[in-house]
Amino acid sequence: MNESLLRELVPAVIGVLVRRGADFAAAEDAVQDALVEAVRAGGEEQPRDPKGWLITVAWRKFLDAARAESSRRGREVRAESEPEPGPAESADDTLRLYFLCAHPSLTPASAVALTLRAVGGLTTRQIAQAYLVPESTMAQRISRAKRTVAGVRFNRPGDVATVLRVLYLVFNEGYSGDVDLAAEAIRLTRQLAAMTRHEEVAGLLALMLLHHARRPARTTPDGRLVPLAEQDRGRWDTRMIAEGVEVLQAALARDRLGEFQAQAAIAALHADAPAAEETDWVQIVEWYDELVRLTGNPVARLNRAVAVGEADGARAGLAALAELDPALPRHTAAAAYLHERAGDAATAARLYAEAARQATSLPERDHLTRQAARLNAHLRG
Repeated sequence: MNESLLRELVPAVIGVLVRRGADFAAAEDAVQDALVEAVRAGGEEQPRDPKGWLITVAWRKFLDAARAESSRRGREVRAESEPEPGPAESADDTLRLYFLCAHPSLTPASAVALTLRAVGGLTTRQIAQAYLVPESTMAQRISRAKRTVAGVRFNRPGDVATVLRVLYLVFNEGYSGDVDLAAEAIRLTRQLAAMTRHEEVAGLLALMLLHHARRPARTTPDGRLVPLAEQDRGRWDTRMIAEGVEVLQAALARDRLGEFQAQAAIAALHADAPAAEETDWVQIVEWYDELVRLTGNPVARLNRAVAVGEADGARAGLAALAELDPALPRHTAAAAYLHERAGDAATAARLYAEAARQATSLPERDHLTRQAARLNAHLRG
C-alpha cells in the first residue's frame, strides 16, 4: 500500500482502537504491527478500503496480543469477537489522539517523539535519525511516553495550545536524516486544521507555510546561512506564500488574534516585499507590539528591537535593545547588527565575534564569524 497514505491513516486507526477499548500503548503497538504487514504486502493489490483494512488488521493484532497476555496472566480478553471494519474514523478520535500525545504530563521531547510516532506514523528508527540519537534511546523515550499517557482519560477538552507548541517544535527541527520534519509538521498541522476551525491552528499553518516557502533561499549550496535581506527572492515558493497568506487572512477574519497569527502576519509582510528595502517595517513593528502584548515573550521583544532599528533608525533600535536582558539568545548578534547599521564598525566587529562564540549551531557561528572578519578587514583597509 502507498506509504504516505498509510501514515495519514495512523491516527484515525489508533483512535478507533482506543474507542473500542484498547489502551493507548496497546493500540499504538497493534497499528505499528499492522503497518509492517501492510508494507510486506506492498506488491499486492491495494484494498478498496485501505482504512478499513488497516483497522481490521490492527484490531486482530491487538486481540492476538491481548489473548497472549491473557493466557500468561490468566485474565480474559475484554472483546473476543472481531467487529466489522467500520466505522472507519471520526474526527474526534484523531483530535483526541493529538491531545493525548501532547499531554501536559509529558516533557516536550517526549511529546514530540510520541506525536511523530502515533500521529505521524514514523518508525522509531526514522524519529531517532531525525533527532540524531541512537534508536535505543528514542525507543526508551517513546516507551516512557506511552506508559505516562496509558491511563489518561479525557473528561474535558484537550489543550490546543499545547498541541500547537509540540507541532511548532517539530517544525523548527527542520531536516535531518531521511525525514523532513518541517514538511512533516506542515502535514500534521494541515490535518489538524481540517478537523478544527481553531484560528490559532490556522495561524500556525500559515506561519509554517510562509517560513517554509523561503527555505530554498536560506542557505548556499555549501551550507552557508543567507540572511533574509540577502536572499534571492526569486527562489521563494510563491505558491506556498499565496496559500499561507490566504490561510492567515481567513484566520484573522475571525477576530480572535493569537500569537501564531501575529507571527504569521510578520512573516507575510516579509514575504510581500519584492525587495528587502521595500519591507514595511512600520507595520512589522506594530505586529511585534501585538505579539509582545499577547505573550510578553522576551525573544519577541528582541526581534521587535531589531524591527524598530529598521523602521526608526539604528539608534532607536539600540535604545529598545538596551531595555532587554543581555543574556537573551542572539542579543549580542542583534546588538552587532544595529551597531553596524549605526556606523560603529569597530563595536559591531567585536560584538559579531562575541556572538559567534555564543552561537549554538555551526552555520550560525560561521555566519557571525564571517561578519566579524568582513568588518575587521574593512577597518584595516
